[in-house]
Amino acid sequence: MLRLTTAMSTLIGLAGPVFAQEYPLTIEHKFGTTLIEEAPERVASLDYAGADDLLALGVQPVTIRHWYGDYPRSVWPWAEPLLEGTPTILRGQIDFEAVAAAEPEVIVALWSGITVEEYERLSLIAPVVAVPDGVGDYALPWDERARLTGQAVGREAEAEARIEAIEAELEAAAEAHPDWTGKTAAVAHMWNGDLGAYTSNDVRPQLLAELGFETPQAIDDLIVGNEFAVNFSPEDLSPIDTDLLVWLPEEGNRQPILGLPARQFLDVTQEGGEVFLDEELIGAFSHASLLSIPYAMERFVPLIETALDGGPAAPADAN
Repeated sequence: MLRLTTAMSTLIGLAGPVFAQEYPLTIEHKFGTTLIEEAPERVASLDYAGADDLLALGVQPVTIRHWYGDYPRSVWPWAEPLLEGTPTILRGQIDFEAVAAAEPEVIVALWSGITVEEYERLSLIAPVVAVPDGVGDYALPWDERARLTGQAVGREAEAEARIEAIEAELEAAAEAHPDWTGKTAAVAHMWNGDLGAYTSNDVRPQLLAELGFETPQAIDDLIVGNEFAVNFSPEDLSPIDTDLLVWLPEEGNRQPILGLPARQFLDVTQEGGEVFLDEELIGAFSHASLLSIPYAMERFVPLIETALDGGPAAPADAN
């Protein structure tokens, strides 16, 4: 059984120096070009999960965009020890006055879903770094998100070192399990009664791809635009009848999933290839950050091993 403790210890060792980076800096994105005159000291994060990468790079965000989870400072256990004080927490729609009051010198909005109108209003406060042109609002891969964050805050070399450390651990996990290469994997959810799965545009299947798994074409065939998730009928679960089926239960409640009549007829169910994640592991997997990926994979890799070991038809359980 492979453990990913090496990544965690390596990343801790990278927390020290700040690497030099030349300014002024220009960053191209879907709304145009942003000019950052000098390395910022006050950084506002408008990204869901965006605080993670900043904290990993030694930057204390002056604002944090609340995503979900019952954590007072809107950061999860893998990031909580690194956060100093209580920055401004942005909940729901963007509070432009609150952002301005935080006096940021740059605003990172790579995984934020901001509109062009919101971009223009935010640009009156500070330079804004948005998603690259041609990339969906939440389709930016974890490594590019971290790389652009590092570039925007003057920690590009440090971000690159952390990315390389995580990629090395993911590669090691894939090499330790050559039988995973080419197997299909689906990441499915059932929220508010709606059944769906993440497409290859989403960071969760992208992480599984780094372990060798492939998103089935039946899921991507449901994409109309650049969706990161698609819905389908609970009467036809064939799109998620894969070698590995990862379930993300809503608030940890798997009963609606277990109660799906069609589930019992899936090959993956009968062969024990399902994995049910608990709420904390769902969060770490979904944040897909420099801090959360090692935290997630430490628990996730053994669950995949259990699900695919050819044993009895019982799902692997993160609880």
